Amino acid sequence: MSDPNTEAPLPRQVADAYVDALVELDPITGTYLGVPESHGLLPDFSPAGQEAQAVLDRTTLEALAEAEARPGGDSDAERRCARLLRERLTAGLAVHEAREGLRAVSNMHTPVHSAHQIFTLTPTETDEDWAAVARRMRAMPVALEGYRASLAEGLANGLPGGPRQVSTMLGQFAEWIGESGAGTGRSWYAGFVESGPERLRGELTAAAGEAARAVTELRDWLRDVYAPGIAGAPETVGRERYALWARYWNGTDLDLEEAYAYGWSEYHRLLAEMRTEAEKVLPGARTPWEALGHLDTHGEAVEGVDEVRDWLQGLMDQAISELDGTHFELAEKVRRVESRIAPPGSAAAPYYTQPSLDFSRPGRTWLPTMGETRFPAYDLVSTWYHEGVPGHHLQLAQWTYVADQLSRYQTTVGMVSANAEGWALYAERLMDELGFLTTAERRLGYLDAQMMRSLRVIVDIGMHLALPIPSDSPFHPGERWTPALAQEFFGLHSGRPADFVESELVRYLGMPGQAIGYKLGERAWLRGREAARRARGDAFDLKQWHMAALSQGSLGLDDLEAELSAL
Repeated sequence: MSDPNTEAPLPRQVADAYVDALVELDPITGTYLGVPESHGLLPDFSPAGQEAQAVLDRTTLEALAEAEARPGGDSDAERRCARLLRERLTAGLAVHEAREGLRAVSNMHTPVHSAHQIFTLTPTETDEDWAAVARRMRAMPVALEGYRASLAEGLANGLPGGPRQVSTMLGQFAEWIGESGAGTGRSWYAGFVESGPERLRGELTAAAGEAARAVTELRDWLRDVYAPGIAGAPETVGRERYALWARYWNGTDLDLEEAYAYGWSEYHRLLAEMRTEAEKVLPGARTPWEALGHLDTHGEAVEGVDEVRDWLQGLMDQAISELDGTHFELAEKVRRVESRIAPPGSAAAPYYTQPSLDFSRPGRTWLPTMGETRFPAYDLVSTWYHEGVPGHHLQLAQWTYVADQLSRYQTTVGMVSANAEGWALYAERLMDELGFLTTAERRLGYLDAQMMRSLRVIVDIGMHLALPIPSDSPFHPGERWTPALAQEFFGLHSGRPADFVESELVRYLGMPGQAIGYKLGERAWLRGREAARRARGDAFDLKQWHMAALSQGSLGLDDLEAELSAL
């Protein structure tokens, strides 16, 4: 008779069973993971669908507790996976139980954005792939009706979303359905299916029309019913809701005042460095951003959308060639990454999408052009070290590569935002440390990107908690933060255009606690590296440390620094 303990699941098996069950509820996650059966489906975004997710989370936590008590459940590998799974599910349940899903409005983090964006990752190689695209587009009306039902329930229960986020969404939807001022009159969905096979032309065209009508109906409801219903609602979330979201995005319960003070200390440090580089770029410049403005028209730039896509591909290819074997040891699958242009109606910030588990879809970086055709290099180089190589791509593709050694959960859906964004910001700094920023304008662009992440800590925490501006601030000392002051402050300390600044502020209002994870995560990575260096002395090997660090999967900030220090 077999020992039942040898057959009962351990934490990593519980975690992977959770991924399988999650894919059943959330086909968007399935497509991210490369599950073919998911490609023609969309999730249930209704209140019932949200509760189904919560039930899965609760039952998984029960199974996890049993798995940890079994022989072998306390090994290092099982322990790390169990801690991540418990923390992630507990944080998600706290957000759900606060009914945050009933007021999910944002310029980038809502169910409708997920449903729209997933088409860019849905395979389109075969007729069968295109048939799945058509099924997914035909699923849009039911999916968006579920999302509308969630917002309506929130409205009925006094749980409003933010007015500015709704206004931004209305503009995005107009672009998706071809009704924006710069639009062609054709929906994004119609344009997307144009390259499909001729034999499916009628089916694809009809499905694209259904998807566009679903977005149009949602847009009309948001404009005519929801927006008037939330008029006058607060733009910020307050301390209690902010703490929930900060835990969700960062994997730790933060000392928010300490984090706020850290943001200011980084602001002052970076400002001094920026002034030094600005003097090299434009002698006599009154501010670093005057020098950056000079670079917008007189600095190194790439002309053309296709040209910038190819230029960014070359930048990543060069980074892989020069870093592999020296500071990293990369598998062939990890060396592959693609540069793409983001679809119209995206938020202003570039982003990255992880490879599918079998690498049939590679990692990809995405550049929103925002209607521009000239792209200053200072604003691209450090950003692509962040989004591509050695940033998000090397971490998330390496996680995918070692998924069978950890668990699929740790390397995919268990990702903690502050871990990944912290690594990507660390990657920018690493490239500066290694001497890749070879000109003053490129280094000034890097410092401007670092400054932006420090500003995020200051304004995100400051405006949501209405904290006082310090007395040594050059900007409105002693006053309390408001969204209006946050936007003004960000604009004064950024080389980016006004529409980018506006998009960023809307992002912080709709995703409280997420944007602070870049600098706070970077701090954890730097502290972990320094602790490991001190512990190992002359035996410390940076390449070995990098690969060990990138092969441990996701960790919240509760655990990240300690685990990095021990490598």
